[in-house]
Amino acid sequence: MEEHKENIHTKDVNGKMSNTKEDEKTEPCSRICPEGESAPQVSPSQSSSDFSHPVGVKDVMKKRLKSHYKKQKLMQSSTESSPTDTYYDYICVVDFEATCEEDNPSDFHHEIIEFPMVLINTHTLEIVDSFQEYVKPELNPQLSDFCVKLTGITQKMVEEADVFPAVLQRVVDWLQERELGTKYKYAILTDGAWDMSKFLNIQCRLSKIRYPQFAKKWINIRKSYGNFYKVPRTQTKLSTMLEKLGLKYEGRPHSGLDDSKNIARIALRMLQDGCQLRVNERIHAGQLLSVPSSAPVEGAPAPHSPRSRD
Repeated sequence: MEEHKENIHTKDVNGKMSNTKEDEKTEPCSRICPEGESAPQVSPSQSSSDFSHPVGVKDVMKKRLKSHYKKQKLMQSSTESSPTDTYYDYICVVDFEATCEEDNPSDFHHEIIEFPMVLINTHTLEIVDSFQEYVKPELNPQLSDFCVKLTGITQKMVEEADVFPAVLQRVVDWLQERELGTKYKYAILTDGAWDMSKFLNIQCRLSKIRYPQFAKKWINIRKSYGNFYKVPRTQTKLSTMLEKLGLKYEGRPHSGLDDSKNIARIALRMLQDGCQLRVNERIHAGQLLSVPSSAPVEGAPAPHSPRSRD
C-alpha cells in the first residue's frame, strides 16, 4: 500500500496534523566501522636473511603493534559510547492495510482492515514471529473494488473479522505474551509515518478508544535508510530500498503481512550493515513530530488493554 499511502490527504478525523516534514530534523544513523586490522605477524617461512638487521626489524614491529592496539582501543571506546548500550532486544514491524478509494477523496476516513506484526530479534538478526488479523470496518463496511484488488482482502474476510478494539486487544495480548516492554526492550518500526500518525490515529478516534501508548513513538525506516545510505527521499520507497539492497520482494505486494516481512528484511540488512536503528518519530496531541538524535534511546512501554475515550 506504499504508493497509495503517499496520496492520502493529511486531514484526519480531528482535522489537525503537524506540518513536520519527514525529511527534516532527522537524526543520523550511526555506523560502526566494520574494518579492523589484525596484529602483524611474521611468516614462519621467512628465511633468516630477512632479519639481517634484527634491531631495526624489532623497532618496526613495535611501532606497528603500538599503532594497531591504539586503533583497536579507539574503536572499542567508540563502540562503548554508542547507543547500542540501550539498544532494543526486538523490533516490531507494522504495516497496516486500510479501506481506500481509487482517488482518495479528502473527506474519506481510512479504516484499518489488516493488522500485521513481524518481530525481529536484534541479537540473532532473525525474524522470529508474526501476527496477523483482519479487521471489520464500521464506518464504511463495504470495501471498494479498488481496495479489494489492491490489497487482496475480500469482503468476506472483513465481514468475518472482529472490530478494531477487539483486534487491538489481541495485539496487546500477543505483545504481552512475548514479554515486550517488561523483560525485553522493543520498538515499533514502520515504512513511513502514515501507519501510526494517520491510520492508527484515525482508527482510534473512529473506534472511540485512546491511542495506545506503545505506538506513540516509532522508527520510520525510510528516514533511517536515507540517512544511513545517504540517498534522497525519492529512493526510500519499499520497492526501491529492496532493489538497491539486492533483494527481491517476497509475497503479494500490498498484503500487510507480506509488506511487513519485506520491511523487516530491509531492517535486518541495515542492522547487518552496522546501522543502529532507533526511534525517530512520535505523535503528540495528534501531531506528527520528529525525535532528535540527542534524545535518550528508550524502548516502547509495556502494552495495555485499549481504553475508551473519556
